[in-house]
Amino acid sequence: MKKLTFVFCIFLCVTALHARAIQEDYRKAEEKSRLSYALGMWIGMNYDLSDLGLEFDYTALAEGVKAVMEKDVEPQFGQQEAMEIIETAIYNAMEKIAEVNRAAEEEYLFKNSQRYGIHVTQSGLQYEILAETAGEKPQNDSIVRVHYSGSLTDGTLFDESYEADGAYIPLDMVIPGWTEGVMLMGVGSKYRFYIPSNLAYGKDGIQGYVPAFSTLIFDVELLEIVNDDSMFNPYYDWE
Repeated sequence: MKKLTFVFCIFLCVTALHARAIQEDYRKAEEKSRLSYALGMWIGMNYDLSDLGLEFDYTALAEGVKAVMEKDVEPQFGQQEAMEIIETAIYNAMEKIAEVNRAAEEEYLFKNSQRYGIHVTQSGLQYEILAETAGEKPQNDSIVRVHYSGSLTDGTLFDESYEADGAYIPLDMVIPGWTEGVMLMGVGSKYRFYIPSNLAYGKDGIQGYVPAFSTLIFDVELLEIVNDDSMFNPYYDWE
């Protein structure tokens, strides 16, 4: 896990200095209080840990800030020890979230596999055929032109092709579930893929977009197999 900066440690402690802050109208407060409140807002916006479900003792937070910022108070932890405490708490919180997501994914995939029209490959990829053709099928190193949209199982859209003429995708440069799925399609077909996390972004996910152990749902329409490496040449003339 990447090390947190010491500045972050200091700023994290500023988020709630005293219980009285809840009651005070900082628009009318003295400059020192207004500054402190605004700084707390800035920290909250830039270092939001609410999604991790961490709980804080705000009195201890205030004492930690004071120990670092005021020279006459000796901090009870060394810098390295403080970092380890924070990192351990965040790691444990993320592990709990990941375990919940893992169990939820297993349940989702099992139920989805039982639905009519769902096919399951040996790797665990699930898909349904929305429109089928007998067109040419791509290889694992093909470049394809597609329309697609990607969402989480709760319906959250995290990616889609905006280009009117489709997106150009090299199949050897995407997640394994995408490569496997598109290789099943003939040109002109449209499939819906349910890609398990082990064929996508796994336990790590993509911060801010894809949580740990997320099954990804992709609607893909295969428009064309391009097989022309020149379009990925930085010196290629598009005119």
